[in-house]
Amino acid sequence: MPSPRTVTSGQELRSPRDPAELQTPARGARRASGGDAPSTHREDLRPSLGTLRRAFSRASQRAPGRAPEENRRSSRFPFRSPWRADQPQATAVPALAHGPDVPSRVEDGVSQPSSTGVGPEEPEAEAGKSVADLITERQLLAAFEQLRHLETQLVAEKASRTFEQDPTGFARRAMDVCLHYDGLAAEIGSIVRETLGPDGVDAAALAELAHVVRAEEEAHPAPPADGDFLLTPRRWRQHWEDAVRRSARERVQRAGAGAAPGVAEGSPGLAWLLAELGGLVRRDLQKVQLEVRPAYAAAGFSVWETYLRAFHGAVAQRLQELVHDARGCEDLYVLLDWAANVYGSPDFLGTPDLALPTEPLPPLLAPEVWARLESDYTSFLETKITSCFDGILQLEQSRWAASEASDVLQGRYHTPLSTDVHMLVAEHVKAAGAISADLEATTLRICARALGLFVPRFEKVFLESESVSEPHLGANINACEELRTSLLARFPGTFEELEKPLVAATCNFQKRLLQGLQRDVQPLFKVLCTKAWLTQDVLRPLMEKVVAFARHLEHVAPPWAQETLQEAHRYVVREYLVQALRPRERFRGVERLTGSQKMSLDAQAIGDTFQGLGSEATWLGQAILCVADILGETYKDDIRRHLETLIRSYPDIRRDHVLAILALRRLGRRRNQHLLQHAQDLLRAAAKAGGSGAAGGHVLFEEIEVPTSVDVLITCI
Repeated sequence: MPSPRTVTSGQELRSPRDPAELQTPARGARRASGGDAPSTHREDLRPSLGTLRRAFSRASQRAPGRAPEENRRSSRFPFRSPWRADQPQATAVPALAHGPDVPSRVEDGVSQPSSTGVGPEEPEAEAGKSVADLITERQLLAAFEQLRHLETQLVAEKASRTFEQDPTGFARRAMDVCLHYDGLAAEIGSIVRETLGPDGVDAAALAELAHVVRAEEEAHPAPPADGDFLLTPRRWRQHWEDAVRRSARERVQRAGAGAAPGVAEGSPGLAWLLAELGGLVRRDLQKVQLEVRPAYAAAGFSVWETYLRAFHGAVAQRLQELVHDARGCEDLYVLLDWAANVYGSPDFLGTPDLALPTEPLPPLLAPEVWARLESDYTSFLETKITSCFDGILQLEQSRWAASEASDVLQGRYHTPLSTDVHMLVAEHVKAAGAISADLEATTLRICARALGLFVPRFEKVFLESESVSEPHLGANINACEELRTSLLARFPGTFEELEKPLVAATCNFQKRLLQGLQRDVQPLFKVLCTKAWLTQDVLRPLMEKVVAFARHLEHVAPPWAQETLQEAHRYVVREYLVQALRPRERFRGVERLTGSQKMSLDAQAIGDTFQGLGSEATWLGQAILCVADILGETYKDDIRRHLETLIRSYPDIRRDHVLAILALRRLGRRRNQHLLQHAQDLLRAAAKAGGSGAAGGHVLFEEIEVPTSVDVLITCI
């Protein structure tokens, strides 16, 4: 960049042309004065004030498609200096009012002190440049020195009352100075606008800009006491900050402008736009840190903080616009995630050594906007999660329709139901947790509520389908148990309400599983306690079906497998007692003894079989044996002892059950009444002791209905 020289006195530097020749405006000839000037300082040829204002207005709007130098030459200044070039050069231009420390010359971007000597320091070709030319060539400091000299001279002439006869002339010359100051300010804005452009950073221009801003601040430290608009502080530092903000806003608004029309719609387009925006901000701020900041360093500008806040404000404004246009759950989440995790990440700028501002930045989105954004997101999320559960149900139904067998995974029946639900919950909760703890808690509640509604619906659809089988029932029991235990353990305090529907569904699946066993073995109980039973092993086919059923339970979660096996055990013992207490045929004499022995063997076989299968319901072992002992006891006084054992073991037994058991022996009226009275005393004592029927929750006789028969009535008489 050419170095400015110390200029000589006069309102305009002379050009190397003839001193008597007027400098010609850049656009057209000056208009001739309409009459004789009343003062020797009045110009003969000048544009009107309106023309000047329009010229500077056009100068501040540079055409984006033209080269910077061409724009400056063609539209920055449509005229040369408005002051005459043929005025006498009486004295050398003094240094600026702030003293000799203010730089007046820039060589390769480094300021030099102004010369106080008389006469030109530069080649003759540089001596005739006007202020407009200096501004156009971005010799800002030299242009400011000339303007400062002209301003000081004009103030002095005003103080000497030179313009008492020509106030209009003073106003025009003062306006000329102000317009050129405005031109300098416009050039500062242009430099700032071009700083982050594709042409790279002009460090010399930035250094010149910083020094001219400081020179103006020192030249105009405070407004003049008389309120004159001359010598008024131009506040170029504030103008520079405004230009930085405008530049950041323009660049942020242009981010993503080149997207294809089809790509810019929907969440993929929004994600792409935000990625472009983040990349632009990151590249620009890295350029500010590495190239722009050092250029301003000598002038002490707070470059990093200013640019960072400018881009932060521009991004906040752009994000606010995108919030209004966001549609659907995906768009809303993309905005929340980008604001919280991408832009808000400490690694956003790509390098950890970038300095942060001394004060924290304001929120990217206002708290009320953020709250509304989260609220809209959760509203869409509820619908989306419900839709996802509908999809899971449809996938399960398609598996049932295709008659797909349940897989055995790690020894258990498996269905994708549990995996799908876990993935659904984990995905949304993790995504929400990455944004905020409040959003994570809200998402958890949404998932728990949706799952609580899904489980009964899934249970109903499955049980009404034609695909109910032991493997599928076992797989669904396992899935519900996995959901109950893992979700409650992973998210304590949120899924407690989910336990009730999950346990209810599991119980219903277990009930249907037992109903299948009951359908298979129920016909086999009809031959028990008959005369054919005395000579045949009718219990074997029944127990074979029980063993086959228990093989399915090996692939069911242990707590439910054990409970189901015990229920099967209880069912077999109970149904056996039903047949024994309601016999189709009565045994007498030897048949009664044979039946007692047969019943004891059956009780042993049932107990051994279920014990081998792993049943822990040992409390069931005495029921059939006690009845068999009463039926086959030859010493009648010991029947009382067997009856006591039965009542102590099964306090849910009732008077009707005792009557039915005694009716099997036909002991006689007096003995039966004595035993019945003793049994009632035992039952009353157990009730007073706090027993409500079944000890330890065990229920056996309470579910056995014994109809009143003639034999029972005879026993009671």
